[in-house]
Amino acid sequence: MTEQIHEIAAKGYQIAPEAYDRGRPAYPLDAVGRLLQELKIGAHSVVVELGPGTGKFTQVFTSLLPAGTRVIAIEPVQEMRKKFASLMPSVELLAGRAENIPLAESSCDAVVSAQAFHWFDGPAALREIYRILKPGGTLGLIWNLRDESVDWVARLEQLTQVHRKDVPTYKSGRWRQAFEQTELFTPLQRSYSQYAHVGSPETVLDRVASSSYIAAMPEAERKAVLEQVRDLLSSHPQTKGKPTIEFPYVTHVFWCECKKRG
Repeated sequence: MTEQIHEIAAKGYQIAPEAYDRGRPAYPLDAVGRLLQELKIGAHSVVVELGPGTGKFTQVFTSLLPAGTRVIAIEPVQEMRKKFASLMPSVELLAGRAENIPLAESSCDAVVSAQAFHWFDGPAALREIYRILKPGGTLGLIWNLRDESVDWVARLEQLTQVHRKDVPTYKSGRWRQAFEQTELFTPLQRSYSQYAHVGSPETVLDRVASSSYIAAMPEAERKAVLEQVRDLLSSHPQTKGKPTIEFPYVTHVFWCECKKRG
């Protein structure tokens, strides 16, 4: 399954599921609640989550769902599936990818994806999502973005972004092209929320280490990057000497509706 997704995603996320789970933030309740509302999810809805990773979003999302909602998680990376299954054993989990979803046509009411759509082949994924959605079904996307208005976060971004190269990112905006060109979905709607992930300096290091392009580096290069991050945290006035650090994020939420079949 992993050979069919982006090479860096396949390699990096296969290596770093533990750091991913420790370092990645959860999602603010108001943002997830807004998404649930806009997706029109009710009792007995069938909801598909694409690319759940270790289940960081799933844990928050399922806690807010009405009783009777069925959630099906579709994850392409084997090591992520293992970690997800250990943390979320009650959620149905299938191997699959957004461009080839192992579900029947018109079989679900809503599709969600957290921190993942920029990895997909957008046009192919939207065709598959449209195929499995019932008429009038909904699609929701959510990302946590580092709040670079905070100086130490901006400096952290400067340290790490030089290693991204051509790795797909939310910030590039290229993922939007599929929505701009499709006739299968209504235009995207959008909202924002603020969020802070509170943890030790090691939590920040795990967040960096869990980035696919960092995890996929040769070991010596990866260690060098993490050492630069340690130096930043130990020297910057906003983080120096602090046993706990607030890592600020801005959560971006999007939703749209599947157009009725003609």
